[in-house]
Amino acid sequence: MAPPDHRRPFKRPTISDQQRRRELSLLRQAQNRLDAQQRARCLASTVLSLEAPEPGPGPEPEPVLELELASESEYHVEEEEEGDSRSPSKEFDVRQASKLRGAEARKWFARQLMLPEWMIDVPDRLSQDWYVFARPSGKRCFVVSSNGITVSRLRNGSVLHRFPSALPGGARTRDVSGSAQSYSILDCIFHEIDQMYYVIDMVCWRGYSLYDCTAEFRFFWSNSKLNESGACDPPSQNHRYRFSLVPIYNCDENGLHAAYTGAVTYIKDGLLFYNKQAHYQTGNTPLALVWKDEKCSQYVIDTDSKGNVPRLQQVVLELQEDLKLITSDDPPVVFGCLDNDLVQKSGLRTEYLLKFCYW
Repeated sequence: MAPPDHRRPFKRPTISDQQRRRELSLLRQAQNRLDAQQRARCLASTVLSLEAPEPGPGPEPEPVLELELASESEYHVEEEEEGDSRSPSKEFDVRQASKLRGAEARKWFARQLMLPEWMIDVPDRLSQDWYVFARPSGKRCFVVSSNGITVSRLRNGSVLHRFPSALPGGARTRDVSGSAQSYSILDCIFHEIDQMYYVIDMVCWRGYSLYDCTAEFRFFWSNSKLNESGACDPPSQNHRYRFSLVPIYNCDENGLHAAYTGAVTYIKDGLLFYNKQAHYQTGNTPLALVWKDEKCSQYVIDTDSKGNVPRLQQVVLELQEDLKLITSDDPPVVFGCLDNDLVQKSGLRTEYLLKFCYW
């Protein structure tokens, strides 16, 4: 008698919609690129038409350019009405934001970092389309060098350090600061043990925006330009903190093994995965993922102020209308569901925050 077949008679359901949102993000990037190319063509056509000589007597040309300009004007109006924080000119925002002070500056800078989602499922074509690297433990910050000073700001927008650096525009010396328009923006993690800024992404370099460049190009650019600038040199009078690059690997078997178990000069805090085609998007994006476990992060569970693990672990979850319990992540992670009788007896309501202990 043949042994019974224990294989599933149906395809396993998807764990989450993360893959679908990744595909939508890539499609949105491609559409934005096409829109930018169309705007450039319209602008070039307008300039050429203004420089062209006035036509002589004869049939009037078809008003094709006027239709293009009208649609372009409508496009700008739609953008302003939507008020999307990801679409405005990033260079203009940074130059204006450097003049902001206090709570207004903190509020603006708190929205500028690209934040990864938790890796809930394994992306398609992981080995071909993704990078992986060990995330340094420390404070995530936005580093802006401009007008002879370098300022780093934390995720909440507050200032971490003000210092001179070898970054373009980062110090008041002619050989470092360069022209008045020279400024740079780096996405970094400040590693307090060795007082090092580890660069995990480059957003702008010498006034050249990299927001709409792929991660593949941004990583190549940061690797080549940062060493040339002298920012990786030891600290000096005009260069207070040292910058360093993290080793980045292709997300194949060898790269995953190197990132997960390989030796680094910093304390690891999980793994970061970046899609090679991902542009730098402010806020949470499914094109950047983070993974943590007890082997690659010391912060996979809660610790007290002394670094000791408490007897009970705690988590705060939000109660939804369908009685599901979710985290505050964007998008949220569903932990479970409460019984309706328990909710009624306890007097719990939607959007209540509930603290759970587990061990």
